[in-house]
Amino acid sequence: MKRFKFFIFNTSVLIITSIIFRAIDIYFTAYVASKIGSENVGIYQLVMSVYLFGITLATSGINLAVTRVISEALALDNSGGIKKIMKKCIYITLITSISTSFIFYINSDFIIEKCLHNKVSTSVIHLVCLALPLISMSSAISGYFAGVRRMYKNAIGQFIEHVAKVVVTAFILMIYLPNGLEYSCFALILGDVLSEIISFVYIYIIYMLDKKKYNKSTELVKNNNYTHKIVRISIPIAITSYIRSGLSTFKQLIIPSSLERSGINCAESLSKYGIINGMALPIIMFPDILVKSFSSLLIPEFSRYHAKKDHKRIKQMTGILLFLIGGASVFLTFILFLFSNTIANSIYNNSNIGIYIKILAPLATFIYVDTVVDSILRGLDAQIGVMIINIVDLVLSTSFIYFLVPKLGLIGYIISIYMSEVLNFVISLIQLVKIVYFTKEH
Repeated sequence: MKRFKFFIFNTSVLIITSIIFRAIDIYFTAYVASKIGSENVGIYQLVMSVYLFGITLATSGINLAVTRVISEALALDNSGGIKKIMKKCIYITLITSISTSFIFYINSDFIIEKCLHNKVSTSVIHLVCLALPLISMSSAISGYFAGVRRMYKNAIGQFIEHVAKVVVTAFILMIYLPNGLEYSCFALILGDVLSEIISFVYIYIIYMLDKKKYNKSTELVKNNNYTHKIVRISIPIAITSYIRSGLSTFKQLIIPSSLERSGINCAESLSKYGIINGMALPIIMFPDILVKSFSSLLIPEFSRYHAKKDHKRIKQMTGILLFLIGGASVFLTFILFLFSNTIANSIYNNSNIGIYIKILAPLATFIYVDTVVDSILRGLDAQIGVMIINIVDLVLSTSFIYFLVPKLGLIGYIISIYMSEVLNFVISLIQLVKIVYFTKEH
């Protein structure tokens, strides 16, 4: 009962804070769009796709590895090994993140020319290089708090980061915008980097205080090869994440050029890309933050069931979760569809964006349920399968964008979004049903 109450507490904290964070992000995006325009929002989205690829390389699957290994240690009453696990994980993150920053730094000119079409200066990439080690270590520490089931500490860190990002970025934009819109992207990335620094300082201090709980704990299993466990989980995830993130970045980078090849001029293609990816899709994804908050807590829970081979509990929880999330997702989809224009006008003061929200609204059900399915699979040690599904999805959708969007234009891009999300959902659900209901119990 105590563990269930703790689960509910963590879930409630994550849901409430996540709603606040996503609301801040959406309204801040609206503020930024009003200052710099949809075309520059599109440019910023391109930069962020490169930024996210760097984060993937820097973190290398460490967050899930930390959560899984610590959850299993606690499930087996071996809390004495937690400090040793974290020490190894921090070392790994420093190696991967510093290496990634170095690669980005020496290739900054290439990235600007080939990936970002010379729309921003190399100083933007240099800022990204500064942030990657901090983001990587923060990811490992966040995995620790998820594993020990004190997610509220992560939530506080994210709140600090979001508030700092809004305040700092708004201030920096006021300074740089008078110099021209070309400085807007630098200002946005600088604000993001400074907020990451503030967030890291907080979460590192809290971690140093929290880990003292395990100073007197005894490691029951001596010579426990934690490095092997961490590597066994993180390396396959890292490799598939590299492929997935690389394909995702490539996919995002070719969208504006594919739209341009369809006959839309460069400025309009960037503007449409900014409206769909930077303004309409965040509205569709807003309720997903609730699902992700809940789903992040499912990973350690299902990891415990998996470690104890509690197949009966796994089946029960999977059925209940799919029923509840499925019903809620359909309801939220109708809300987004019916009130799309109202939402667009109230947030962006632009009814044209409401058209795209309405068109994309049916995707919501697939996205929300797929989030839960993926989290359950990761908790059941099927994370490699999840990554493979995502890679197949990206290969097909990227190919569609590259070859058919130039012929079909904006309609082709919207079709590619549908194809990607529905395909990912169907294959993931089939995999979950196969593992949970058709795998022999031992």
